[in-house]
Amino acid sequence: MSALSGKAQTVLGLLDPDQLGRTMTHEHLTMSFECCYQSPPHGDEAVASDPFHMQHMHWLRQNPYSCHQNLLLQQETAAVRDEMLAYRKAGGGTIVENTTTGIDRDLPTLRQLAKDTGVHIIAGAGYYVDCTHSDDTRKMSVEKLTDIMVGEVLHGADGTDVRCGVIGEIGTGWPITESETKVLRAAAHAQAQLGCPLIIHPGRNPAAPAAVVRILQEAGADIGKTVMSHLDRTIFDEGELLEFAQMGSYLEYDLFGTEMLDYPYDLEVDMPSDSQRVQTLAFLMKEGYEDKVVIAHDIHTKNRLTKFGGHGYSHILKNIVPKMLRRGVSQHQVDKILVDNPKRWLTFK
Repeated sequence: MSALSGKAQTVLGLLDPDQLGRTMTHEHLTMSFECCYQSPPHGDEAVASDPFHMQHMHWLRQNPYSCHQNLLLQQETAAVRDEMLAYRKAGGGTIVENTTTGIDRDLPTLRQLAKDTGVHIIAGAGYYVDCTHSDDTRKMSVEKLTDIMVGEVLHGADGTDVRCGVIGEIGTGWPITESETKVLRAAAHAQAQLGCPLIIHPGRNPAAPAAVVRILQEAGADIGKTVMSHLDRTIFDEGELLEFAQMGSYLEYDLFGTEMLDYPYDLEVDMPSDSQRVQTLAFLMKEGYEDKVVIAHDIHTKNRLTKFGGHGYSHILKNIVPKMLRRGVSQHQVDKILVDNPKRWLTFK
């Protein structure tokens, strides 16, 4: 435990947190998202079977989860490597890789990518949403789940010696299931033992983030060292956002680059544009939350890679930061969001 204190843990080993640099706190570099496949709209089956052509790019942006091949990010390791080299060239230092058990975590590939690119990669421990839980996972006690997560951080995961440096993304739906509740409690217990960062994927309901925090609090989690992901598709009312912010977690806006007319997983949601995301960041800065905001792209499908006409992992650094500066976010606040806040979150107690 003392060896971890004051350090960040990457797939290549412990690191002085001052070396992390600009950090994307929620990305995927190799994973499968087939668990969340959706059938294509009626009449679009032919396009869905082979969408990777210029004339189909708009369709794919609007229906990213309706093509099996698009959900297999793990097939594009070479393209991801190129993206990471571009990210480093753009000034990026670290990527937190949020792939957990259930969506094809691949730690040897993450370690090789870190070696090949010089980008620090921090891997995630734990379990994703209920539909990815195996029968064995569902039968496990909170204590057993805790032991597994602690082991993934201290010793290595998936039969490797590659150690995770964050717990999460721990996935929940809405309403939160019994199995997800057990995993949340185990994550809280593991965090309490390790003094490590924790990151959550909340259900798609404005009440979901607060419900998760209450479960974590009851189980002894450190909410001040916990990131709540995907707020840009979850809480839209400014009053509700400020009420949730008072609970003390980091506030993550991590869907930069995702702009679609309809959000396939909740048609009641109007997915914000990147400009609207920047406006929300500026609002949170004015409300005094500059120490509690982190940002990312949550790339998890092929079409968001530049190889397929997407924005890539450098979009925030190259395009969003200049927009933030034009919309009233200071350079000091940008540095907090990209460097200081991730560093403080990722440092073991």
